[in-house]
Amino acid sequence: MTAPESLSLVQARRVALAAQGFADPPPAGVPTRRHLRRVLDRVGLIQMDSVNVLQRAHYLPLYSRLGPYPTTLLDAAAYRRPRELFEYWGHEASLVPVGLHPALRWRMAKARDEAWGGMRRIAQEQPELVAWVRDEVAARGPLTAAEIEHDAPRETGNWGWNWSTVKRALEFLFWAGEVTAADRTPSFARRYDLPERVLPAAVLDAPTPTDAEAHRALVAIAARALGVAAEPELRDYFRLPVAGARRAVAELVEAGELTPVAVQGWRHPAYLHAAARLPRWVRGNTLVSPFDPLVWERGRTERLFDFAYRIEIYVPAPQRVHGYYVLPFLQGERFTARVDLKADRRAGVLLVPAAWAEPGAEPGETAVALAAELHRLAGWLGLDAVAPPAAGDLAVGLTAALRSVAGVP
Repeated sequence: MTAPESLSLVQARRVALAAQGFADPPPAGVPTRRHLRRVLDRVGLIQMDSVNVLQRAHYLPLYSRLGPYPTTLLDAAAYRRPRELFEYWGHEASLVPVGLHPALRWRMAKARDEAWGGMRRIAQEQPELVAWVRDEVAARGPLTAAEIEHDAPRETGNWGWNWSTVKRALEFLFWAGEVTAADRTPSFARRYDLPERVLPAAVLDAPTPTDAEAHRALVAIAARALGVAAEPELRDYFRLPVAGARRAVAELVEAGELTPVAVQGWRHPAYLHAAARLPRWVRGNTLVSPFDPLVWERGRTERLFDFAYRIEIYVPAPQRVHGYYVLPFLQGERFTARVDLKADRRAGVLLVPAAWAEPGAEPGETAVALAAELHRLAGWLGLDAVAPPAAGDLAVGLTAALRSVAGVP
């Protein structure tokens, strides 16, 4: 699109959705590696999370853009040769295209200064343990932390994690790029190995860019993935340092890859990527993960969609407003509902603890569209049925719509 001086809010929303792949045509058949690559080209990286109340977080962004797809497609790209993805700290723990390894080496080099406290302390206070752990991986890898545990004292870390000193040593080495994830066990534990036994040689042999070059490359990817964004959001995508990101934005503007634009209602200056598209409309109905890059930066989500969103996993149950694992429902180009979901795999049922309509949404239309999407999601997850919602202001209408979709009078 020709770069304008300003965008209406509707235009900015459509640009953002198109940049994230929500305006792309759905696959005609079963999604293939080609479709996977198209999504990865749109989003740049995929966040991971250990919560499995519905489905592992890294599988959901592909579902939101492709519909039901074989999760083995992503597993193969991440953990089978020829690898196209590797695990590293991108936007939190992430699956990142292997070609970005050189652009993330600046973060690896700063592990002793920037890794989490427990990792830094283990590297500073017990360097001999860190060296021993690396030697164990080199000699016997791939290995899980449990397979090389010794009787070191345990400490309780953030969020209730119980990391041993061995696990902290492994995570420091992972941050520093000295070990990487070979694959995951069925219980989602990392199996660590040396990068030279996991990543393509051409990637490891690629020259290391300067910090400024790396920051510029990562901001460019973020800008393309967001379509239009303010500087803090461009920085947040790969969790970049403030000074480095600002310099990168200025250089990309000078190079013509980014154009400053004013977006209706936005207080901060915005930047439009040169490859941004403005579709006439965005169709389709889909649920979006709490860890989807479309909603990573909550301020931008609220400005774009008038949608205040919060993950309540870590909120005490009595203080939750909408539920434990709540997914926004994207209906066309608006979020019209949010729904708390849980997969009861033993019973084969998709549970709906709560369903809520957004202000301005037409409850009847939203309930019908959401019911169809819930049945589609249940099928992808291998579940046989969708339970009626237990709470929420959309519960009554959604219950009726679910019965209709299921053919129940």
